[in-house]
Amino acid sequence: MAKYERRPEVIESLTPEQYRVTQQSGTERPGTGAYLENKRSGIYVDIVSGEPLFASAAKYESGCGWPSFVKPIEADNIVELRDTTHGMIRTEVRSRHGDSHLGHVFPDGPADQGGLRYCINSAALRFIAKEDMEAEGYGEYIDQVEDLT
Repeated sequence: MAKYERRPEVIESLTPEQYRVTQQSGTERPGTGAYLENKRSGIYVDIVSGEPLFASAAKYESGCGWPSFVKPIEADNIVELRDTTHGMIRTEVRSRHGDSHLGHVFPDGPADQGGLRYCINSAALRFIAKEDMEAEGYGEYIDQVEDLT
């Protein structure tokens, strides 16, 4: 089993936007994230720790301006915290091992798929295409990925 952890050398190599989002609980401007329009098959992992977070099969177009998913690929890799910043009450989503701020989860997702919308910043993610998953150590998740193209 892979070991996922927060590594200082990875944090030091983040772009300013990736650092702002993951380490300072920032948010990308809506509609600007690299993975918003991504329709390739694969998985999304935490950019800091590499822990698997979401599969392309769980991604959908919510119209919110950020990549949206109906469920995590590994529920244990997600931590949900109460967020009362910006005069709102929301549920923040962080990665368990990397402690990266990922985004927020809302109860307005597709009802027929559990009703949740994980609204996630692209800057917190690294996408691994289906054809690269085995080589990068994520082969056990291939069955959770569907061909979208």
